[in-house]
Amino acid sequence: MTSLPDDTALTRTGLEARGGGRVLIVACGALACEILALRDANGWDHIDLTCLPAILHNYPERITDAVRETVQARRGDYDAVFVAYGDCGTGGRLQAACDAMGVEMIAGPHCYSFYEGNAGFAAREECTAFYLTDFLVRQFDAFVWKPLGLDRHPELREMYFGNYETLVYQAQTDDPDLTERARRCAERLGLAFERRLTGYGDLERDLRRWAER
Repeated sequence: MTSLPDDTALTRTGLEARGGGRVLIVACGALACEILALRDANGWDHIDLTCLPAILHNYPERITDAVRETVQARRGDYDAVFVAYGDCGTGGRLQAACDAMGVEMIAGPHCYSFYEGNAGFAAREECTAFYLTDFLVRQFDAFVWKPLGLDRHPELREMYFGNYETLVYQAQTDDPDLTERARRCAERLGLAFERRLTGYGDLERDLRRWAER
């Protein structure tokens, strides 16, 4: 089983490709555990993974350039390169960059959508739900509580979350500890709690296609 850096490293610095595979996946650090779990479970030893820092999601205007630079720097070392990001707040710029480079990326606006399955997520038409994944439950303080200043000014909670009703935890793994941590996140935000065991959703489907190329 592949050893991972801790979540703090995935958040701040990402992950360098370590293998000598034929296929490279350029991904968000928030997807590293899931992609490596799928790779190891399926014996996709020909796939290498490099991840950009997950914290880029707090600065979506930087994602496109970071992905473009990584693909251009590494594509000569591989037979094929794929991008494991959704649009992720780039306003279509990431898709346009991938199209220009001839690189396929995962369809969908964000990981919440492709974890649940893009079609199913769109059909729900949820506008009062705040989503967390396994990674974001573990990194709740780094991605939500501290960036929004709630560690210093908890009175801002109503301003940020007053229009939300439910925290939806999209669970990739059936982990009672993570479920309880997610429930506590909902309590901290003053929201109702719902857990959905999504597994890997469309991420698994696309990785399987890429692995079979």
